[in-house]
Amino acid sequence: MGPLILRRLVQAVPLLLLVSIVVFALLQAVPGGPLAAYLENPNVRPEDIARLAKAMGLDQPVTVQYGRWLGAFLQGDWGYSYADGRPVLLRVAERIPATLELVGGASLLALLLALPLGIMAAMYRGVERGTRAAVTAGISLPVFWFGLLLQLVFAVQLGWLPSSGRQSFGSTALTDRLAHLILPAVVLAIVQGAAWSRYLRRAMGETLSLPFISAARVRGLPEYRLVLRHALPNALGPFVTVVLLDAAMLASGAVVTESVFAWPGVGSLFTESLAKRDYPVLMAFLMCGAVAVIALNLLSDVAVRALDPRTRGPR
Repeated sequence: MGPLILRRLVQAVPLLLLVSIVVFALLQAVPGGPLAAYLENPNVRPEDIARLAKAMGLDQPVTVQYGRWLGAFLQGDWGYSYADGRPVLLRVAERIPATLELVGGASLLALLLALPLGIMAAMYRGVERGTRAAVTAGISLPVFWFGLLLQLVFAVQLGWLPSSGRQSFGSTALTDRLAHLILPAVVLAIVQGAAWSRYLRRAMGETLSLPFISAARVRGLPEYRLVLRHALPNALGPFVTVVLLDAAMLASGAVVTESVFAWPGVGSLFTESLAKRDYPVLMAFLMCGAVAVIALNLLSDVAVRALDPRTRGPR
């Protein structure tokens, strides 16, 4: 296991460097820029624009800007936000807990949805069509529309749950935090849980067709024991891989959900920074996302080797 982890970490270094180059170049190629708002103001003089560009380092060539950013980033200096002048590291760090809370709650709900659906579809062929239709509907739901629909029903019409935010003003109660978490977590969980249940049903279907399952049926083992004690453990390897890899994507997908529910996480910070062309914050967000994907990819490899003894041989 040690050599695997070390090899993956070594491979991650050039990959992250390549990601940073591509992302930096794409951000620079986007029309407009941090000074676009000043350029449209007739009261701002050209010399003021030039002074701001020099202060931000935007008057330098792109290669020089990238080199300065990379050197500072490797030293833990993520720069300062163009929007409010605060350290980027501080802005990102204060938003991470809210995103982890949302993604963690949504992942838990998605697993509670995916496991029963996937197992039932594998055990009972009669309900496979129904579960397949439900899964297809869940995957096809537009997150933006679904979030607004839940807000209209449960927050506006019924008044059962808050419509937005992470907590009520001045409240520190856990029940209040949970009430605010329910709607955005359900939106993410329905879409993601539907996809995960499809992966689990497919993995279990392939496992149930293996010869050792047929031999166990011949010996008279009940179907539920075949599924729960033999098929499910063997299907967990690829399922765990999908779940861990999708967890990073779930955080990225939370951008839309956080915007709909005004959830103060990293996703909403990305939306705000994108509108203002706040390059330092955007670079920090995208690099954190790349690191999260690589880390969860490594974690999925470790989990698969721990769950499936067939993958523990030398590589």
